[in-house]
Amino acid sequence: MAEETTPPPEAAPTPAPAEAAAPAPKPPPPKKVEATDAGSHPWVESVRREVPDAVVSAKEFAKQVTVVVRRERIAQVARHLKDAEDFRYCVDVTAVDWRDRQPRFDVVYHFYSFSKNDRIRVKCAVGDGEEVPSISEVFLAANWPERETFDMFGIPFAGHPDLRRILTWDGFHGHPLRKDFPVEGIDTGAAIYPEEWPEGGGPSLDDPNLKVVS
Repeated sequence: MAEETTPPPEAAPTPAPAEAAAPAPKPPPPKKVEATDAGSHPWVESVRREVPDAVVSAKEFAKQVTVVVRRERIAQVARHLKDAEDFRYCVDVTAVDWRDRQPRFDVVYHFYSFSKNDRIRVKCAVGDGEEVPSISEVFLAANWPERETFDMFGIPFAGHPDLRRILTWDGFHGHPLRKDFPVEGIDTGAAIYPEEWPEGGGPSLDDPNLKVVS
């Protein structure tokens, strides 16, 4: 007689898959920080009071004050900030090429105050070919940055004691940081460390850039 077998227990029902958890809502994007008008800031009011008609506009962004001044007044503004507001260190002088804007350039100055542990940015708009008064007599540290700005952007600084190229050589064609300068550069014909410069390819022996830099 065949041995009776016990039927296998019924398999436990497969549990229904749990519903997918709803994704957590994305946090709202951070609020965009907008520049605020700084026309009533004490530094701006000080400049406006002591150098009439100098201030064009002023704004504050990320706790830094930027003052736009008239090109003709920049040396007076620099002197006032140094003597009256104790911004005694010229950190940098540079420029921005807007190319299609008139005036085409902004010359940008950064001044730092050790006593305030703070800095101020000063800008002035400059047309192509216009001169900017040099501040090198106010801040000796502005001498080489003005030369670099002249070299890279072609912006002349009136009254500079030694305005000549500092990164390229006299006779170099163009200004490398202008927006219309070729991205790939230009072929100067100069080899690396040549014993003799090809004609038009580098400084000649009588090039003023060969003298001791100031």
